Amino acid sequence: MQSLTPDNLDIRPRRLDVATPDPLPRWWLGNDPFRSHFFNAMSVLFPDGEQFFIDSVRHYREQVKDPELQQQIRGFIGQEAHHSREHIDYNNRLRDLGYDIDALERPVKQRIRFVNKKFPPERRLAATVAMEHFTAIMADAVLRDPQWLADATPEMRRLWRWHALEETEHKAVAFDVFMQVCGDRKMLRKAMRLSTWFFLKDVTRGTLHMLRRDGQLSFAVWWGGMRWLWGRGGFFRQLFGAYRDFFREDFHPWQHDNRVLMQQVADEYSTTLVR
Repeated sequence: MQSLTPDNLDIRPRRLDVATPDPLPRWWLGNDPFRSHFFNAMSVLFPDGEQFFIDSVRHYREQVKDPELQQQIRGFIGQEAHHSREHIDYNNRLRDLGYDIDALERPVKQRIRFVNKKFPPERRLAATVAMEHFTAIMADAVLRDPQWLADATPEMRRLWRWHALEETEHKAVAFDVFMQVCGDRKMLRKAMRLSTWFFLKDVTRGTLHMLRRDGQLSFAVWWGGMRWLWGRGGFFRQLFGAYRDFFREDFHPWQHDNRVLMQQVADEYSTTLVR
């Protein structure tokens, strides 16, 4: 299929211009244990996950002949590498608070080693495409609706919006590479089902662990968190339409055209571009 990625899309990494607070406020998002640890649990997944994404795309780099897509691959790798470094620092702040981040990372590392050993490159790239869509639709929600981070500490709000902006910019890179070198939609749909299961499992596990360490794992806290995620207007519930689009035969990430929103947020970070 023809790529719907906008022409002359400028994908370049930005240096985050604020540091993760040290010490990190334990409940940095509205003094709410569940919401804070939901985002914290996602952060735990990013360093290893983003290295996997980089490796999956880089494997096919030499097979891509389109110079514009080649340039986008360079930007994708640069952005994901910056994200990984920032989230390593973020995760170290979580370690300082007493959470067992090594235990949370261990099954993720083991799974990635297994996939790298047992799965062919096209299936690894398909998994990357699936997770890039998942992160892109969450990123769009974070940028589009200020309520999700409105009561975050300023540094953490800036970190997550920075990450969301760059995930939006490069949301189609892995997809466009996959369609050039493989194009198997059935493989993509299978990858999305598996990736969704493992993502929800890992984030749930991380959130439970941190709530338990804080002495906040109660029915009331968990029920409130589930309503925030899945209730009317909830964070995950409002993603369902965009998530479901992935399973269409003609899907392309830029059918969700949020360039105007992306540019508005990019202006907030214009001085941080890596030249």
